[in-house]
Amino acid sequence: MQFHHHGYVSGDPRVSPAAGTGLDRPAELPDEVDVLIVGAGPAGMILAAQLSQFPEITTRLVERRPGRLAIGQADGIQARSVETFQAFGFAGRITDEAYRITEMAFWGPDAADPTRIVRTDRAVDDATGVSEFPHLIVNQARVLDYFAEVMADSPSRMTPDFGLEFVGLEVAEEGEFPVSVTLRETAGPREGQERRVRAKYVVGCDGARSGVREAIGRSLVGASAAHAWAVMDTLAVTDFPDIRTKCAIQSQAGSILHIPREGGHLFRMYVDLGEVAPGDNGAVRQTSVETAIAKANEILHPYTLDVKNVAWYSVYEVGHRLTDKFDEVPEGDDRCPRVFITGDACHTHSAKAGQGMNVSMQDGFNLGWKLAHVLTGRSSAELLKTYSAERQVIAKNLIDFDREWSTLMAKKPEEFQSPHELGEFYVRTAEFPAGFMTEYAPSMLVGEATHQGLATGFPIGKRFKSAPVVRVADGNPVHLGHHHRADGRWRLYAFPGAAAAASGDRDFEEWAAWLESSPESPVRAYTPEGADLDSLFDVKVVYPQAHTEVGIGAVPPVFLPRTGPFGLIDYEKVYAAAPDDDIFALRGIDRGSGCVVVVRPDQYVAHVLPLTATSELAAFFAANHLRHRG
Repeated sequence: MQFHHHGYVSGDPRVSPAAGTGLDRPAELPDEVDVLIVGAGPAGMILAAQLSQFPEITTRLVERRPGRLAIGQADGIQARSVETFQAFGFAGRITDEAYRITEMAFWGPDAADPTRIVRTDRAVDDATGVSEFPHLIVNQARVLDYFAEVMADSPSRMTPDFGLEFVGLEVAEEGEFPVSVTLRETAGPREGQERRVRAKYVVGCDGARSGVREAIGRSLVGASAAHAWAVMDTLAVTDFPDIRTKCAIQSQAGSILHIPREGGHLFRMYVDLGEVAPGDNGAVRQTSVETAIAKANEILHPYTLDVKNVAWYSVYEVGHRLTDKFDEVPEGDDRCPRVFITGDACHTHSAKAGQGMNVSMQDGFNLGWKLAHVLTGRSSAELLKTYSAERQVIAKNLIDFDREWSTLMAKKPEEFQSPHELGEFYVRTAEFPAGFMTEYAPSMLVGEATHQGLATGFPIGKRFKSAPVVRVADGNPVHLGHHHRADGRWRLYAFPGAAAAASGDRDFEEWAAWLESSPESPVRAYTPEGADLDSLFDVKVVYPQAHTEVGIGAVPPVFLPRTGPFGLIDYEKVYAAAPDDDIFALRGIDRGSGCVVVVRPDQYVAHVLPLTATSELAAFFAANHLRHRG
């Protein structure tokens, strides 16, 4: 991390100096806010953490609970989410405390005695190296704690406003604060009292029973799979040999999805309760924990499970539901949205693919930087139309995948064509649940793949897959993508062609000079007057030769910008290919011509262009509705 550029910092450098709204943040919720977030779940907290980096924006997050979540339902953290945590600065710390999934075991009936289960397969969790980050298990409450820390340490000094319940909202056709929200106190001396808050934008992150969704006339559409599961977080003594390994267990008595938890002792079991009878009317949800434990023992035979403590228990029926749009604007209406919904408020599915919290957080990350750009004047409100357009498609793909996975998990052993079928599906589809099949279609934010051949390993529309590089200034090996923070900036990665290793790459040098000084350059056109050169665009270069062959004095000035009140030089934007893990080879970058890779603030590749395509680069950002400097 970088600090000291505003003067010597003697304390914790993760705590930013208070600024803007953080200088005198009122304890009471103001009558007018820029953004009102309803619900302090994963989507709401990542959205608030992103907006907290912009102290000029008044953001408040209301939550009906009286305080922090003590224990949450979600626990699976996919590798894509850990990449996102890196952008917020806590990937390493949460990895240290979490359980790491490295493989999955599959169990089924013993062919010699089908009443007994045996291990039929093992699968490596990330056999293809789709990410340098691991697949983790950690309670949702801890994820929220980390985002709360980011908020509290931000320039905005943001904290949730607990004890406030959403009642309703109205959207006016005009006005600076057109959304009027009614809230009710749920705790304290004013419990039951209502008050109104006016906002420029409202985001409903308030779960499957979302009041915000209902208020804007959206509804979850879908059906239940008529299959019930008990889920319990348990401490137990057992002779089952894979108790500390993730398992899919299929037996004549039913199925279990078994997931070890953080701490070395706790584990979660999803226990198959079978088909829900017609006319059940929710009675299956009254299934006792004792019944679920007995069922688990039947499934595990010949192994036994002696449960000592149950930390959390619930019963649910598998359902798949989706809203048709993630904002309040009717289809065909061209106005810009004011109210949005995220996470479970707009898509619900089973818990067994470990997607709910992960996809919800990506909803919040997608929307957060867009709201920040609009409210700080960097972009026009047209940008906000892309949120629903991008995320609704992703949610539909998730539901389609989860329907297939949960159906397979509920099948009886004799219904499989092969005892290896479930394991083969897990391996074949691993990239989807890990979070890496998201691919945004061409739009104002995603370019056409005309020049994709220049960097085949950075697919346009998919997340930027980091790779090892060496920092030229000090020879330190680093991961290129790990410097991408949740600060709302676009990234421009320049990869010079092979000529740069010899006498210099003229195309690269001309591109760098154009980017630094041309009126058409996005850096010059959109960076606010008086702001640091890299305040909106974080521009980096990765040379194809060894770092010892790059003279820092010959690097174009745009890659050595001045920063802070003292005009200090930032040396952490100049890199070279790592000797053992050459990024040009790893990511299919054309060594002859080089290229430019454009990455959005939420880590998705927006474009790949030749170094000579300056007019195309300028046109791309003009189409993004960025506002010119002023």
